[in-house]
Amino acid sequence: MYLLGYDIGSSSVKAALVDADSGKCVASAFYPKTEAPIISKKTGWAEQDPSMWLGNLKLATEDVLHQLGEIIPHRAQLDLADSIAAIGISYQMHGLVCVDKELNVLRPSIIWCDSRAVPYGQKALEALGKDFCLKHLLNSPGNFTAAKLAWVKENEPEVYSRIWKIMLPGDYIAARLTGSVCTTVSGLSEGIFWDFRKNQPSKELLDCFGFDSTVLPQVKPTFGVQGVLTKEAAEMLGLKEGIPITYRAGDQPNNALSLGVFNPGEIASTAGTSGVVYGVIGKVDYDPLSRVNTFAHVNHTAADPRLGVLLCINGTGILNSWIRRNIAPAGLSYADMNNLAAEAPIGSDGVSILPFGNGAERMLENKDTGCSIHGVNFNRHGKAHLVRAAQEGIVFSFQYGIEIMEAMGLKVDTIHAGKANMFLSPIFRDTLAGVSGAQIELYDTDGAAGAAKGAGMGAGIYHSSREAFATLDRLAVITPSHERQYKEAYQLWKSRL
Repeated sequence: MYLLGYDIGSSSVKAALVDADSGKCVASAFYPKTEAPIISKKTGWAEQDPSMWLGNLKLATEDVLHQLGEIIPHRAQLDLADSIAAIGISYQMHGLVCVDKELNVLRPSIIWCDSRAVPYGQKALEALGKDFCLKHLLNSPGNFTAAKLAWVKENEPEVYSRIWKIMLPGDYIAARLTGSVCTTVSGLSEGIFWDFRKNQPSKELLDCFGFDSTVLPQVKPTFGVQGVLTKEAAEMLGLKEGIPITYRAGDQPNNALSLGVFNPGEIASTAGTSGVVYGVIGKVDYDPLSRVNTFAHVNHTAADPRLGVLLCINGTGILNSWIRRNIAPAGLSYADMNNLAAEAPIGSDGVSILPFGNGAERMLENKDTGCSIHGVNFNRHGKAHLVRAAQEGIVFSFQYGIEIMEAMGLKVDTIHAGKANMFLSPIFRDTLAGVSGAQIELYDTDGAAGAAKGAGMGAGIYHSSREAFATLDRLAVITPSHERQYKEAYQLWKSRL
């Protein structure tokens, strides 16, 4: 018996097949093989055609079924398709898909990185009041899905007048596969539609923007049957009609799920071009300066709150790659850079780098400070100090964000991460463990495999998150060391902000 997971990203659509008994991923594929196009007709705009997601999902499904057929050559293709018990969906957050009653897409999806709706969110913040927005929505309306719909309402009234439902990217894919139009509390919260005090869609927000509440899909649980595969969708994908979709979540909550992060005090982190720190708290709370976003986590309920506090830092791995191109000796690999950095002591002998050179940082209250280097002595410091200071500076920006979360009541015990990108660096890992005092656990997983296990939970195949992730491959554990030295270096870095 297998579980099928999809991850609908802006770069590609990935599919993964997980053996429900062993918990191991047996096949995975992604399409397109080059980065998916983003339509940008104006500066700050970013759109994608939802039919492209569906086409790539079809190709990825065919690929994983083919791989499974090679693993089990005596099984017929139809028999293999029959062995899939449930489907889970992860998706790029904050997008807007507008459809009519026949589920026809009325315009390209305005995706997460589109910034045109910022003034609409700001106007709503001023109209509703900061106090209301933070206490009820846990965020400012910002540039999220609700504000994107407000842009459509004002600028494309002919499109707006034809809208039957709005959906997030994952909602749209599920609707096309099942014919069932629904969303989740987690999804509505990421669109800034959910009132956490009243435990329902926010009437005040809808009224402020002039939206009819019927535009929102029906709410269903994150885990549980959300629809079943139609005959048409099954034929398109080469699967069996009636397979249930039993899980869906945005990419960051799903990444946390993929790493086994469900409980207060646990953190999921990624560190690619940009970095994410996603921590779980057990109460409804918010940052009064709105430096982080707070959404319903995958296992949130009104009776037992589980909120995901999301910090996104723009200037992380991009600083490391900039150092490699412009400062490290030519031809040096990232592994070689790590060796070079190890030649410098903890704290880089007083050199600090603020890694904020990739645009305004929400964590810094939307200030665009730029990247800066501090404490260089021409007679003492060289390439090794700069390479190490860059990695330490990235970690210290993570710690700065973690302190914001700690002020919200998050007690950081464990940081979960995939062994990829910056987490491949021993210096990065040791610095994060040392400055945070948290144990770091590195795992072999991804979003599509996590969505498959989420489907197993939603279908009742796994009876708990502990059972679903009992076989998660933990590749390494890093315990804190040299904490005093790392914390002293961090305090120096912070004094230079």
